[in-house]
Amino acid sequence: MASPSPHDRSRKDDEDDPVEQMISRTGCAELHYAVQECMAEKQDWRVCQDQVKTFIDCMTSFQKARKQQLLRQQSVSPDSAPS
Repeated sequence: MASPSPHDRSRKDDEDDPVEQMISRTGCAELHYAVQECMAEKQDWRVCQDQVKTFIDCMTSFQKARKQQLLRQQSVSPDSAPS
């Protein structure tokens, strides 16, 4: 019997992995998996630079949007008003 692929997204381990959960919340999970699959298949990170760049771009966009959201919340929050 063949063991499951380490990149099989149906594994229960992924559900408990805090890194997997964090990446999933960013909306970039499929791109993360594409990087992992490329690395597993090619065994050379240099060959996977297109996937890496796409994932980085997605994460950067998420981080910018999250920062803007937090700044908006701070400017609206009564706790942020000077005393």
